[in-house]
Amino acid sequence: MPATKFSCPDGKEISISGCLDGCRCGTRCMFLPTLRAVAQSSDRQLDEPSVTELLNGTREVFLKKTREYAINPEDALYALQGQGIHGIHEKHIDGDILAEVRLKDGTTSGKFDLYGQLLDEDTGTLGDLKVTSSYKLMRALGYYKKSVPTGEVYKTGAKKGQPKYRQELFTDGVRYVMDWALQLNYYRILLEQQGFEVKRMFIQAICRDGSLRIAAERGIDRNVYIIPINKISDHWLIRYFKHKAKALKEAMATGEMPKLCSARERWHDKKCQSYCDVADYCDHGQAVKQAMIKKAG
Repeated sequence: MPATKFSCPDGKEISISGCLDGCRCGTRCMFLPTLRAVAQSSDRQLDEPSVTELLNGTREVFLKKTREYAINPEDALYALQGQGIHGIHEKHIDGDILAEVRLKDGTTSGKFDLYGQLLDEDTGTLGDLKVTSSYKLMRALGYYKKSVPTGEVYKTGAKKGQPKYRQELFTDGVRYVMDWALQLNYYRILLEQQGFEVKRMFIQAICRDGSLRIAAERGIDRNVYIIPINKISDHWLIRYFKHKAKALKEAMATGEMPKLCSARERWHDKKCQSYCDVADYCDHGQAVKQAMIKKAG
């Protein structure tokens, strides 16, 4: 089921319909059309699990489909930005480009953003649009920071005689694009099943905090980056998505709680702390939140 409640700025919850009918606080936290757009963006139901759903932990998706939960409208604004970017692109599509087409097979469905002549004369390019943070973009590009000695030592204080270090940026790290690669590669498979040849795949990533100093410190000095995505084995990819789809369908049929999301899927518990809307229904999510509260107190 979609989200049924909004979390208000004072921490209390209200049904989405109740919020849209009248603000319980007297003055709205956002314009009414913005709240309507947030509500519509959260009301997304498909007959079969989508590619983007299956990229999440099975437990998280199961709980979102079977429990009532609240969302913070402010947290949904980034998704609206992404939808806005998609809408702008749709207005500038010609005969050499396909856009926003949903395809499906016996396992899942997916709506690719752009396919065709996107960068040059090659008509077999699959592209995806992302609005993301400088932190995620930094990791996707393989940038990282580490401490390096300056050659100097502290001359006074508690660290007297100890070497000094400074943070330097390096650009030869691992590119953390796993979810993007899984998503685009399955879109590729869906397109190829329809007879389209996919020669190359790219992410066009727009940095939403590109003008801030923190972005520059992370080596992000442009507002948009084109990131190539490599091909993943079809055999492995199909097995992965079939496994995820089967686990979700079985959980929906039996009503039994799926196994815990993987460490990668829950961002090594960071998602459980602050970014999972259904963490309160999950024993692990509850434990992580309690540990965070205890540590802060």
